[in-house]
Amino acid sequence: MFDATFSSVFGTADSLVGAVSATDFLLCCGFSVALGAICAAVYMFRHNYTKNFVVTLALLPLIVQMVITLVNGNLGAGIAVMGVFNLVRFRSIPGSAKDIGSVFLAMAVGLATGMGFLGLAVLFTAVVALVNLLFVLTPFGRPREPGKTLRITIPEDLEYDGVFDTVLGRYAAESELVEVTTTNMGSLFQLTYQLRMREPELEKAMIDELRCLNGNLKISLGMTPQARETL
Repeated sequence: MFDATFSSVFGTADSLVGAVSATDFLLCCGFSVALGAICAAVYMFRHNYTKNFVVTLALLPLIVQMVITLVNGNLGAGIAVMGVFNLVRFRSIPGSAKDIGSVFLAMAVGLATGMGFLGLAVLFTAVVALVNLLFVLTPFGRPREPGKTLRITIPEDLEYDGVFDTVLGRYAAESELVEVTTTNMGSLFQLTYQLRMREPELEKAMIDELRCLNGNLKISLGMTPQARETL
């Protein structure tokens, strides 16, 4: 039973050279449309998208299937034709890594349905959808918290060496004092730290504790220039 999944509805690959029955062709078209919609849904899951790209992605398996059918099952010719189409697309519109991966997924589904391997196309689409769901919902590949710049203003008579280390150690995974400058005609000091928060929601609690130590003077916390460039 499972072996039938890897069998073509056209029999052997050579059978594509002959006439394809209307029933088999429409069956493959139906599978291409349904699996194309699933490919589009996989792409849209927790991802920014446009309607034009989603519709194109849903139609791509059907288009690839038609190309494979027209070239009589010649995979080399079919892949060459579809490769030219995709080169034109990506030369004109910049695409993200997920865009490119989704296009290749839709093309693979179209190749399978175009050759008549409907069970294999369904199995492949299901596996990719499940793996995508697993990767998106788990911490796999999640970047670390972006670096932050913390500036603390203190009075000139406060011995700042190590005074904030205990608080920063509780809320920051790593922290480093990178600069000390004088302000307000030398009556105040400004300490600049580079740090990485353990949890973003702990920022206010950390600032409240720091205010108790610096006499409620000005404190600012923002992203580093490097972190802003990645947005």
